Amino acid sequence: MRILVHDYSGHPFQAQLSRELARRGHEVVHSTCTAYVSGKGRLAGDVAGLRFATIGDGVRLRKEAYFRRLGQETRLGLELARQVRREKPDVALLSNLPIPVLVVTAAVLRRLRIPWVLWHQDVTAVALESFAAADVAKSMRLAAKVFGAGEKWSARQAAAIVVIADSFVRVHERWGTAGKVTVIPNWAPLDEIVPVARANAWSAEHGLDGVRTVLYSGTLGLKHNPVLLVRLAERLRDRGGPVRLVVVNDGPAVPVLRDAAAARGVELTLLPFQPYERLPEVLGSGDVLVVLLDPDAGQFSVPSKTLSYLCAGRPVLGLMPAGNLAARLLRQAGSAVFPPEEAALDRAAAWVQEVLSDPARAEQLGKESRALAEREFALEGCASRFEAILTSAAGHRHRP
Repeated sequence: MRILVHDYSGHPFQAQLSRELARRGHEVVHSTCTAYVSGKGRLAGDVAGLRFATIGDGVRLRKEAYFRRLGQETRLGLELARQVRREKPDVALLSNLPIPVLVVTAAVLRRLRIPWVLWHQDVTAVALESFAAADVAKSMRLAAKVFGAGEKWSARQAAAIVVIADSFVRVHERWGTAGKVTVIPNWAPLDEIVPVARANAWSAEHGLDGVRTVLYSGTLGLKHNPVLLVRLAERLRDRGGPVRLVVVNDGPAVPVLRDAAAARGVELTLLPFQPYERLPEVLGSGDVLVVLLDPDAGQFSVPSKTLSYLCAGRPVLGLMPAGNLAARLLRQAGSAVFPPEEAALDRAAAWVQEVLSDPARAEQLGKESRALAEREFALEGCASRFEAILTSAAGHRHRP
């Protein structure tokens, strides 16, 4: 088959899937959006039959300017649709698209009669509904209705749908699309994100050797309340001496973190997203890795950073809702999960302090993280299931 995979975010495991599909003899174009700033995977061609492409070059998304962003994402949808028209795939696989991009692309694919598969990573309408209920913004109520209708319509256009957890099935039952849903949990590339020594070239470059380090790497929005990271580090400092907070991120949280750390006297190292090939060293430099997820995330989001942390073989602290899918994985690995709120930080700091003061326990937690990743993230089976779904979806084009 000729397959176009578009992963808007540019995450590692989607690129790994494209590589595996190309190794199996398919012609694959793997597309990403450069306008979306995040930690990217290995987005370079090294397998016969695989080519990488982008949309959004030269575009700077204004996430906080909602109406301008709506226009930008609509234009990105048109750009992706033009890319699909040029590539003429037998089938497309779409992942992580904002709703405006998804709706525009789905409409054009319908017109072109190109079958496609929705890789449903997050239920945007549910997230917007939770914001509206919390009165984060009155306009969110209208946005939730409009975006919800667009997300539902797009799902109905897809030839097949892959969701990342059983909780998504209930949503698709309401939408009337459950009959074409397959559950395939997310994973992370075991062969690309591997455990490394705590003292490594990256940690030496940034003065982290011999320094107790709590590290966060990945997307971090203001809705996550990034100041919690600073307050956690403050409590650790007060409990047992200096602790360095390292945050690897580009975005609106950076000045908030900088100001909060300066106000509280917390040692902070702020760095932009690092080259993907150095991610094992980056994660290996943290004595404890932290995942921060806002209280409204619920059961419809699995932060990819959690999966990468597990591959890296490190103790992980989750500041997230207990019912989140990532929280279940962390508990399975023996790590800790606490609510993402000020009241829980003393307990979270106590757990981190115990890990920092007990190297044997820290080592064991790291081994359990990696062992869980090796049990859960095998590529072969996931790729075979995607291949079967794409093959079936491609057959829709030829049906009367």
